Amino acid sequence: MDAVPPKTWQEILDAPREQLNLAEAALVIACDEYPALDIAAYLQRIDEIAATLRTRLRADISPAEKLALLNRYMFEELGFAGNSDDYYDPRNSYLNEVIDRKLGIPITLAVLFIEVGRRLGLPLSGVSFPGHFLVKCALREGAVVIDAYAKGASLGIKDLQKRLRVLSGGMDVAPEAVMRLLTVAQPVDILARMLRNLRGIYQECGEDTKALTTVNRVLDLCPQSADDYRDRARLHETLECCRAALADFEKYLRLEPQATDARLVHEKIAVLRQRASRLN
Repeated sequence: MDAVPPKTWQEILDAPREQLNLAEAALVIACDEYPALDIAAYLQRIDEIAATLRTRLRADISPAEKLALLNRYMFEELGFAGNSDDYYDPRNSYLNEVIDRKLGIPITLAVLFIEVGRRLGLPLSGVSFPGHFLVKCALREGAVVIDAYAKGASLGIKDLQKRLRVLSGGMDVAPEAVMRLLTVAQPVDILARMLRNLRGIYQECGEDTKALTTVNRVLDLCPQSADDYRDRARLHETLECCRAALADFEKYLRLEPQATDARLVHEKIAVLRQRASRLN
C-alpha cells in the first residue's frame, strides 16, 4: 500500500479538529522555514522512536511503568533536552529541528513526547500552563504532570505552586487554582501557542516578515482571536502596510469593543485612515 501523502496546511484547516495530527501539523508549519522538508520522513522517525521502545515493553507492563520507560529512553538514552544555552533560537520551535538536534523548548519537546507516547498507547495531553508548557498523563493512580523541558521531571502541586509564585511576583496560589490551570490543551491551541512563540522570537530579532507569516497561521487556526488581529495590525504597521493594519485594528475592535486599549486603537485607526486616503 502506498503511503498517505502529508497534508497541506489547507487540508489541516479543513479537517475535523478532533482528527488533527499534531506532529504532522507542526511539521507543515515548519515548511514555512524549510520548504523542502520531507514531512513523511520525520513522521517515520517518530514512528521509529516509538517502535524501538515498544520492543522493550513487557506484555503486562502498567501505564505508569511505560511512562517511566518513555522518560528514560527519550531523555537519558536518546538525549533530548531543553536548549537552555540558546532558548530563543527559532530552531527550538520547529519539530524537525528538535528531532535532528535533540534540543527544544517546553512546547516542542512536549509535542514530541506526546506523539511518541501516544504511539505506545499512553494517554498523554498537553497543558498550557502559564509560562511553561507541560504534559499530563491520566493514570489510574491519578494524573501525572511532566516537564519535558526538565528531562521528564514529574511535578507535584507544590512544584507548580512554586512556579506560579515566581510568575505572580511572590503571591501564593491555592491548590484548587493550580488544578484549574491543568486542563487539557486541544491540538489547535498547542499549535497556536507554538506559532505565537515563534512570532515573538522573530519580532525580537527584527524578522517582521517571518513574524507576519506565523501570525497569519495563528489566525487561520483561531479566526476569532482578537489579540492576534491586534498583533498582526502592529506588524502591518511596522511593514508600512497601512490598509492591512487599518483592517486588522478595526477587526480587533469589532471582536473586543470594550478592550482596555480601545481608545489608543481608535486613535491609530484615525491616523491610518488618513494615510490610506492619501494612497488613493
